[in-house]
Amino acid sequence: MSTSAEGRGAAPARPWVPEAVGRACLLIGLLDVAVAVLPRLRRGTVGALAVDLPGAVTALSTTGTLTVGFLLVLLAHALRRRKRRAWRAVCLLLPVGAAAHLVHGHRTGAAVVSLALLAVMLVHRREFYALPDPRSRRYALANLVCTGAAALLLGLVVVTVHSCAAAGSPGWGERLQETVLGLFGVTGPIRYGAGEADEVAALLGTLGLLTALTTGYLALRPEHPEPSLTDGDEARVRALLDRHGARDSLGYFALRRDKSVLFSPTGKAAVAYRVVQGVMLASGDPVGDVEAWPGAIAEFTARARAHAWVPAVVGCSETGAGAWVREAGLDALEIGDEAVVETAEFSLSGREMRNVRQMVRRVERQGWTCRVRRVGELDRAERQEIAEAADRWRGTGTERGFSMALGRFGDPADDACVVATAHGAPREEGAARGAPGRLGAVLHFVPWGSDGISLELMRRDRAAAAGLNELLIVAVLQAAPRLGVRRVSLNFAVFRSALARGERIGAGPVLRVWRRLLLLLSRWFQIESLYRFNAKFRPQWVPRFLVYPSARDLPRIGLAVLRAEAFVDVGLPRLRLARGRRRRRGTPAARAPGWRRGPLQRWPPPGRDS
Repeated sequence: MSTSAEGRGAAPARPWVPEAVGRACLLIGLLDVAVAVLPRLRRGTVGALAVDLPGAVTALSTTGTLTVGFLLVLLAHALRRRKRRAWRAVCLLLPVGAAAHLVHGHRTGAAVVSLALLAVMLVHRREFYALPDPRSRRYALANLVCTGAAALLLGLVVVTVHSCAAAGSPGWGERLQETVLGLFGVTGPIRYGAGEADEVAALLGTLGLLTALTTGYLALRPEHPEPSLTDGDEARVRALLDRHGARDSLGYFALRRDKSVLFSPTGKAAVAYRVVQGVMLASGDPVGDVEAWPGAIAEFTARARAHAWVPAVVGCSETGAGAWVREAGLDALEIGDEAVVETAEFSLSGREMRNVRQMVRRVERQGWTCRVRRVGELDRAERQEIAEAADRWRGTGTERGFSMALGRFGDPADDACVVATAHGAPREEGAARGAPGRLGAVLHFVPWGSDGISLELMRRDRAAAAGLNELLIVAVLQAAPRLGVRRVSLNFAVFRSALARGERIGAGPVLRVWRRLLLLLSRWFQIESLYRFNAKFRPQWVPRFLVYPSARDLPRIGLAVLRAEAFVDVGLPRLRLARGRRRRRGTPAARAPGWRRGPLQRWPPPGRDS
């Protein structure tokens, strides 16, 4: 993939212009809608003020006021995001409104204000350069639901405020029926006077028409693909990992198939990312040659600038954070530590490993055994059994992970991955000696160069013995020489240093308060528990960073990270269920988008022949 030429311009010189113009359009649009819907405002001070504001075309008709106001409200957010299409639409609305003021109302002041705002937008037209966001047709349904609901509420307000001019005293049922029918251009059961009837019909018809037009536009616009890793991109990323994969333990996660990839101009480096709520979110360090990182980072920032996305990176190393800060002018924040164990230095002996040693021996006495193998050594039945068990043991209905999870199991392309399984007593009496029993826990590791592995999945049966995860990790570390593994990356501990320093004697009050807050959050997120679990194995702590443009973007980036990791899931339930049904019908794991919202993808897909 290469970045379009439109995105290679210089950074905007006046970032306040889109924000100011967008807020002005929002204020004007809301005022126009209020004046059109509420007759009392039209006759008061607010109505007099609205006459002199751009976008208000009350001299033409109340319907025109509502239409322009509604459109300005819809376009305001896009203007703040520097969208070029929104800029063009507002530039068209403003002179139309000015002409209407001059021709029909002779309101010179309103026309001057409209043209002045238009002049500001034309002078600063380079500030509005962002391309439209890639969208799919499901946004049409979302627009129909949201805009339709807003139109229904506004229409109900229109009918209610005009009910005083109706014959009799219409109840809420009649008002609702009048509103729904009016949105479709049909006369309802309420009878108004001649003037009132025309105005109510025009307002309701306008709301219905705007809903239909915006939904139709989204439904008929060209379809853009979901974020995905194409076969060609995957092959190129795998080639980079073969040569440079040992540098970053998170490099293999660039092969998640719900990410897109941008390559440097030389093709020697790449950045994997996903766009979440206007945040262009990358994970880990760029893949490939460090000398080619600047080119990949430049492509990434150019793409973000072209679409007015907020660039951010989660989970990068100290070297990677330095490259992003240096090349893209971003800031970095340490967000936690990765636990890395050198297998040659690991031993169960010593007082510090006493708890782990006792737990492992207790579980072994209960009859549990471990098997550590490459995924390529598993047959089809074993792959499916492990994948189904991992789905069954998942504690939530959503598959979580983005920066440090692969999201699939058993794909032939991942035969170099390592899987460790814990087995209890044989399922049947008289089973062959050494035959594996029931599956109780599973760990899945992805390659980290030629001599390392990185943990991406850890699941166990809650009804099985406690301590199986510790048993499996010890088994993997002890089997490392046979597998040619020299280092093992375990879980990521969020804000580990704050937890460790905050419990020491002499810790300051700020650090202690921060630690208490993290302990409180640990009730919902695995913060302290992961830190304690990792610390059992005496690892080396490797810091990981979040890279962001400015402090005001942190809340938005934080929400995007939570959504990408599936801790927060926002969307239309019916659409998520539909995607789940498509996967259950046998969508191949190799190309199933949005894996994190459904079961762990596995190969071969259930119910399909390989």
